[in-house]
Amino acid sequence: MRPVAGAVVRPFDPPAEEWAAGHRGVDLAATTGAAVRAPARGSVAFAGAVAGKPVVVVAHDDGLRSTFEPAVAAVPRGSAVATGDVVARVAPTGGRPGSGEHCAAAGCLHWGVLRGETYLDPLLLLGEDVPIVLLPAG
Repeated sequence: MRPVAGAVVRPFDPPAEEWAAGHRGVDLAATTGAAVRAPARGSVAFAGAVAGKPVVVVAHDDGLRSTFEPAVAAVPRGSAVATGDVVARVAPTGGRPGSGEHCAAAGCLHWGVLRGETYLDPLLLLGEDVPIVLLPAG
């Protein structure tokens, strides 16, 4: 299940090289204070700041990890969670358009999924179709 119900405002865009810039997750429309739900069963592995931004990580029973930003934990680190349990609330970003921050002014939740150190497209793991946009030839 999706952690929030909002539309995709920025899709997964992995870098060409592991070390290069890219978008290693999806941004889902969400308002400050919105509930962030566990997409699958697991436990809260991390809740705190990363580079000054509030982040929550859920380690799932299948070995995957979901990361949520900006998010403030609603349950303590180590808590077991079931699919759909509220694990966090969307936090304000204080960002502004063009600042490079996720979810700057529009309001959203960045959801990343990792297998080991490899980022995966969260929507494909849910079996959701990701819209394909065809550009004009030329």
